[in-house]
Amino acid sequence: MSVERWRRGLPGLWAGGLIAFAAVATPAAFALLTQADAGRVVARILAQEAHASLALGALLVGLERVSARRFADEGGPQFTPGLVLALMTVFCTVLGYFALQPLMAAARAGQGSFSFGQLHAVSALLYAVKLCAVLALTWRAARPGA
Repeated sequence: MSVERWRRGLPGLWAGGLIAFAAVATPAAFALLTQADAGRVVARILAQEAHASLALGALLVGLERVSARRFADEGGPQFTPGLVLALMTVFCTVLGYFALQPLMAAARAGQGSFSFGQLHAVSALLYAVKLCAVLALTWRAARPGA
């Protein structure tokens, strides 16, 4: 399978996973389990999603770099919108999960300057931004001649 096929196909698969988590797994957990148990289940899924997103984001950054180099050989810029979107997914994952999770754990324990609700809102916003960036990558990859 060529690099270009991976660059064009991977965002769609990733977007599907992110949407499935947000629209199916999280509501199902909270509908079927107690709030505490559902929170633990969703936290576990989020941990796996964050690690997968970090790997997928890094892979997409690499694939976009290869594509941008080819485009630069034809006189185009090396810093393309696809590369910016891929970097945005990595940034949102690192900030939204790896930076905020320790703060959220501290907030649950009554420590820190921010409440758990505030940190959760920021984390959810970063997840939404990441999803929008992945959807934009998917849309760009699906365009004819992309």
